[in-house]
Amino acid sequence: MTDHVLIAHGTGAAAVHAVAARAELAGSSLRFEYRLRGELAKLAIPRRSAPRRADRLWERTCFEAFVAPAGSARYYELNFSPSTEWAAYAFDGYRQGMRPLALAAAPAIVAATTDDELHVTASVELAGLADAPWPWRIGLTAVVEDRAGSRAYFALEHPREKPDFHDAAAFTVLLDGSVG
Repeated sequence: MTDHVLIAHGTGAAAVHAVAARAELAGSSLRFEYRLRGELAKLAIPRRSAPRRADRLWERTCFEAFVAPAGSARYYELNFSPSTEWAAYAFDGYRQGMRPLALAAAPAIVAATTDDELHVTASVELAGLADAPWPWRIGLTAVVEDRAGSRAYFALEHPREKPDFHDAAAFTVLLDGSVG
């Protein structure tokens, strides 16, 4: 499993030293891992709560994955909060036809912190994506909010002038359907 360094878009990430992410197939799950290193005391990290589906998680510290099946404009957005709240959406094309994505089971999210690192893992059962043809292009992203309310945006690439995690040009991790 390869770590991918996420790049900050512009400024606003002074308390964040690095963000890395990875995606892999693990049995019947798609597994994501995110590591944020920095001055955590200066960041607004949502407190742990009961795992549940929640909207608008991207308005605070949140990790995201975008999954685009081969040969299609459609894609899926998965959001994982350090609180263990989550969201899943399906799109017909670039920011079009957004609707909740039905998953076979809620993602399993684990969040852990040390003095200078936030580590979040999330596993999503593939049954919710079962009809998506391989290979899949994956975009790995993070929104990090500081205690003053400013947000920094991290992604594998930032192809646009403004942060836009939905731009398929940033879906640069390729999964071919074989379990690693």
